[in-house]
Amino acid sequence: MPKMKTRRAAAKRFSINKNGKVRFKHAFMRHCLEHKSKGVKRKLRQTGTMTEADAKHVRAMLPYG
Repeated sequence: MPKMKTRRAAAKRFSINKNGKVRFKHAFMRHCLEHKSKGVKRKLRQTGTMTEADAKHVRAMLPYG
């Protein structure tokens, strides 16, 4: 059986922690930051954990993650 290929677009956006949960970075932190409040920007800096329903699709794209 040949090796499975990793979806490179998914590998750049998601990572799997040692508990098996999928982590991601929040959107809306690229530009127009002067209009966002300090609290919003602080919360967007943190990584998020994906829900299990969506995480199944990401794990299929990252077979060796």
